[in-house]
Amino acid sequence: KKDRSRKAPQYDKRRGTRKEADDADADGEGVEKTPRLPKRLHALLIGYAGSGFNGMQIQPDVRTIEGEIFKALVNAGAVSKDNADDPVKVGLQRAARTDAGVHAAGNVVSIKMITAVPGVPDLLSRINDELPPEIRVWDYVRVQNSFNARTRKYTYFFPTYLLIPPKPGSGLHRTLKQSSSTSGDDHPFWKDVAPDSSREEDMQRKKKWRVGPDQLELLRNAARKYEGTHNFHNFTVGREPKDRSCQRHMWSIEISDPVVYGDTEWLSVLLHGQSFMLHQRKMISALVLSIRTGTPSSLIDELYQLRTVMIPKMPSLGLLLEHPIFSSYNARMQEVNVNVELTDPDYRPALDFDVHAEKIKAFKEEYIYSRMRSSEERVQVFDRWICSLDRYAGPDLLYLNPQGSIPDAAVVKKGKKRTNAFREWKKFDATDFVSADGTTHPLPEDDEVDEEEETTEIISKKDLEEAEG
Repeated sequence: KKDRSRKAPQYDKRRGTRKEADDADADGEGVEKTPRLPKRLHALLIGYAGSGFNGMQIQPDVRTIEGEIFKALVNAGAVSKDNADDPVKVGLQRAARTDAGVHAAGNVVSIKMITAVPGVPDLLSRINDELPPEIRVWDYVRVQNSFNARTRKYTYFFPTYLLIPPKPGSGLHRTLKQSSSTSGDDHPFWKDVAPDSSREEDMQRKKKWRVGPDQLELLRNAARKYEGTHNFHNFTVGREPKDRSCQRHMWSIEISDPVVYGDTEWLSVLLHGQSFMLHQRKMISALVLSIRTGTPSSLIDELYQLRTVMIPKMPSLGLLLEHPIFSSYNARMQEVNVNVELTDPDYRPALDFDVHAEKIKAFKEEYIYSRMRSSEERVQVFDRWICSLDRYAGPDLLYLNPQGSIPDAAVVKKGKKRTNAFREWKKFDATDFVSADGTTHPLPEDDEVDEEEETTEIISKKDLEEAEG
């Protein structure tokens, strides 16, 4: 028979944890333990400037947004010392994952946390005191055990000079001229510009250029092609055209009026989608490339078809996660709260970033927008990106044509090596080009780029699912 003389561990249903019946130490003597403080599932509404961080998701031995937040919660007493060694113990999860360097004005981390911390009258302030200024917790809100925040908004910023057509004599200019069988007039911007002018000289002219109302309207009309449910397989990586997960729904695409900062004019594109795929900033790239080359918006419809083409990624510098949207969750909680008082433990507040709009606006200007514009001014990321496209003279961009059609030469065929394929560079995935001491790390010119720096993405299905949202 089994020895039943020892008392088995009891299960505390209220806490959902196992506790030993006997708290004696190894010598059999009782030891005083730190009192257990109740922890409940909360959503932390956060914002951050991603520069200098290795992405959102917590990882060992590297600096991440979640890692800094978890450390701050431990130091503030919101996570007990017993759970400080492993965030899994307190159910740390994120609503939207962002890559290294990507900014977020609003994001959500859910975690089982202690809110009544002895000796801490203002826990929110204490948590923020423990965080670097580039990360802020706007609020923490008690939530149900599960909630979904798939719907979200992103903003992409870029200088309007990207809409200027390719420089006459450049590789892309020659290729497009040949493919369109026309010798149409060159854009007025390039009039009186020497063919051998330097990129720096051209850059000074580009800063003074301003987008016209006709071109802006063409951009907005093309952007409306993204609204609705479509097959976005050409706007991501690692997905087959017939993969059902490529079907995504965009609620709206809004393009702002242009605004001048310093000498440069900027545009912002607000994308409100049910969910987003990895590198879906290719959507902005397709818009920019089609407008600057006079390609009709019908190209967007062609890109939803099953043929695969290469669409370059826009630089990561311009990408900002505005915030997840909790409409469905808030609607369910409104029903839950019908007969519940505000002071009742079962009351669940709405998750709302709008109530923190003023703080978020100030944070975005100081830590995101200003740094974004400063990086462009000092490093000229966007100009180097567009110049790298204009130097390309191969077939991958032949879908930029007056018909908006995709020629067979531009189709990427699985398992078949492409001749003179366009190469993307990892440098354009960076968002931080200035060290803490103010030293600028410029991007190399095209002829200085080591071929080993070429981006070759091999992404597992698990990593894709984790990266998307």
